[in-house]
Amino acid sequence: MLYDTDILIWVQRGNQKAALLIEKDNDRQLSIQSYMELIQGAKNKSQHKYVKNFIREFEFSILPLTENIGHRALIYVEEHALVSNMRLGDAIIAATAIENNMTLVSSNAKHFKVINELQLKVFKP
Repeated sequence: MLYDTDILIWVQRGNQKAALLIEKDNDRQLSIQSYMELIQGAKNKSQHKYVKNFIREFEFSILPLTENIGHRALIYVEEHALVSNMRLGDAIIAATAIENNMTLVSSNAKHFKVINELQLKVFKP
């Protein structure tokens, strides 16, 4: 499964349900967009190190931004930005899931509901 940034934030906040969800999965994937959001959100060197160690210890694969993902994300932004306020980061994450034929796990269903072809698993903390 591909994890949205918010799932890892829930883990950082101590949410056991989110942690268990990740622990049960043997094929943990993360979009490069989510990884960058997590690193950028670190408030200090300690949090920065925590994020990097967490990704490494739980053996997340970081999926790169490819030309196809970028193109698909652009289409989502063009189609949905004015109607549903589709943001670039969410478009890249959704496009990563679709291009890699993966289910996206997120607690932010409203961010992704406009993308019909997306396989979305809604996490409820």
